[in-house]
Amino acid sequence: MIVRIVRMHFRPEAKDMIWQRLVTQAPKVRNFPGCLYLALHQDAENPAIFYSISHWDSPSALEAYRQDALFQEFWAEIKAHFMQPAQAFTLQEPLLTI
Repeated sequence: MIVRIVRMHFRPEAKDMIWQRLVTQAPKVRNFPGCLYLALHQDAENPAIFYSISHWDSPSALEAYRQDALFQEFWAEIKAHFMQPAQAFTLQEPLLTI
């Protein structure tokens, strides 16, 4: 299993529209083969920053999603509204959970 965290900083005027698109897209991502978990968060200090946290069966499952039209079309749409480039982190499954 891997964990993917993506930080997305959008232009403030696009925040509400982006949130609606994220909410619409989330069930489709969650139902994509290999996706085990998906959560969307909003930054506590800047409401124009969103985070997605997803768990995937394997790196190849994540890559299959990233190559799929579901991701490609959505990413092209929201990327136009970024204030800064997105930051993505891929983590191994937790070494310690308490």
